[in-house]
Amino acid sequence: QVQLVESGGGLVQAGGSLRLACVGSGSIFSIFSINDMGWYRQPPGKQREMVAAIFVGGATNYADSVKGRFTISRDNAKNTLFLQMNSLKPEDTAVYYCNSVGGRYQWGQGTRVTVSS
Repeated sequence: QVQLVESGGGLVQAGGSLRLACVGSGSIFSIFSINDMGWYRQPPGKQREMVAAIFVGGATNYADSVKGRFTISRDNAKNTLFLQMNSLKPEDTAVYYCNSVGGRYQWGQGTRVTVSS
């Protein structure tokens, strides 16, 4: 069974940066090389939303709210997905998760990002 473990969250001031990582395990294949993958976030009291996606072919897509500030990337050899977050805003405060586009795998615990104003 595939397990996704997110890390890299924390408390940061507005305008700061964080780099999130998601390691996948439990599959004989690199799940990041055979799936379109995404970073999702769930702000307090709100539903989970996708903020960034990276497709098998390498193309990326971003929610308007993070476009130009966040960058998604992956290392297939290390089965790791990254999210570089710059120019953070208080509204970026959320628990961040990774999963395939469509949420095929069991959700991990996520990593909490708190941006203070």
